[in-house]
Amino acid sequence: MTTQQNILDKAVGGTFLSHEEANFLYLQAGDGELMEAADRIRNRLHPGNTVTWIIDRNVNITNVCVSFCKFCNFCRRGQDEDAYITTIEQYREKIDRLFELGGRQLLLQGGMHPTLGLDFYTGLFRNLKEEYPALMLHALGPPEIVHLSRLEKTDFETVLRSLRDAGLDSLPGAGAEILVDRVRRIVSKGKCSAEEWLEVMRVAHRTGLPTSATMMFGHAETREERIEHILRIRDLQAEKPTGSYGFLNFVPWPFMDEGTALRDEMGIRNNVDTRQYIRLLSMARILLPNVSHIQASWLTTGITAGQICLHAGADDFGSVMIEENVVSQAGARNSMDSTGMQAAIVEAGFVPRKRNQLFELID
Repeated sequence: MTTQQNILDKAVGGTFLSHEEANFLYLQAGDGELMEAADRIRNRLHPGNTVTWIIDRNVNITNVCVSFCKFCNFCRRGQDEDAYITTIEQYREKIDRLFELGGRQLLLQGGMHPTLGLDFYTGLFRNLKEEYPALMLHALGPPEIVHLSRLEKTDFETVLRSLRDAGLDSLPGAGAEILVDRVRRIVSKGKCSAEEWLEVMRVAHRTGLPTSATMMFGHAETREERIEHILRIRDLQAEKPTGSYGFLNFVPWPFMDEGTALRDEMGIRNNVDTRQYIRLLSMARILLPNVSHIQASWLTTGITAGQICLHAGADDFGSVMIEENVVSQAGARNSMDSTGMQAAIVEAGFVPRKRNQLFELID
């Protein structure tokens, strides 16, 4: 039996792989071998033929941000003519439409505004929950938590508990990019460090908040740094207290380069094709036996690629994305409604099941 097969067998059985084993597989194993192992792990964790999906809406609280990440075309300075802060009337219009379409989750994100403090966010969350008691707030992310803690001169736990008490239901894994500071200094210098991102999530897990984890790859990172990112997620998940939700899912997507400073000023283009995306997603399933769900990013890779991912370790097809303003401005133009989402899952050979953010089936 080959060394490679030994490593794959360990992974299929749920054993954590070492950095050396993980890098060996990523660099040397064939596409089919990785996909097959990932699919076997998926079937072990989620027996049956179900693929989950969700209806939610992504609303940006503001487009004003101090970070100016080099992959983002969305952020503005406060004095820019098209700078905005979403009004309560606009929230009502967007949430009413979300409810009409059968969704209950609002993904609230936005820039790290230089003057909007904790009171603004807790007031907003309370207001929305008072008007829409059934609304689920999947909001902000580690970079915003770090930013708020600096503005308020307080710790991450105080910020997270205040937001949770005001109505925050779960914390997205936004702003992870690549959890290696060498890369972060190139693509998102104004954001929190890798260790700060991980520490926010560590505190969130300790306080009982459900979270997700993400990865934007295909820019300035090496292949070894992609593996390092995934293993840092795995190792943090292994720390979560008993009974904590921890990371419910992992969502990798490729860097979208259209009009970005990374491409236009630094010459860094998206270097991930469909094959490479599927290969990375398979590796994520292989390396994350303690993260239950892997989501295919059809929004950035295309529907067909997303369908293939369902045979390469993914068990979730994500959201219909009623509204998305960031990666779409960098070239992601795929879209589906709920009918198309379910049809794509069926076409791939699976049974679609609608879920909420906690991955509870709700259809």
